[in-house]
Amino acid sequence: MKIETIKVVMDMTAFKRNFEFDDNIMRKISANIRKYRLEAGITQEQLALDIEKSYDFTRRLEFKKGEVGCSIDTLYRISVVLNTSIEKFFE
Repeated sequence: MKIETIKVVMDMTAFKRNFEFDDNIMRKISANIRKYRLEAGITQEQLALDIEKSYDFTRRLEFKKGEVGCSIDTLYRISVVLNTSIEKFFE
């Protein structure tokens, strides 16, 4: 590696960028799962069956309002079952 390349790489890693992250994103996702589930007329039990999770999981996912998270795979499955694009859960 050339010295100039090393310097550029070192400069890039030293640069701290500032982002604003939504601290309540899981609360927002939880509320939107509930919203779109109700709009689709699907019960928590049916959603659990369709996404291959327990009823207790789907209940806690909505009830705990963001305290219980889920994997991207689970969120994807929920979006398919509810016929809702995954980005809608983040709005």
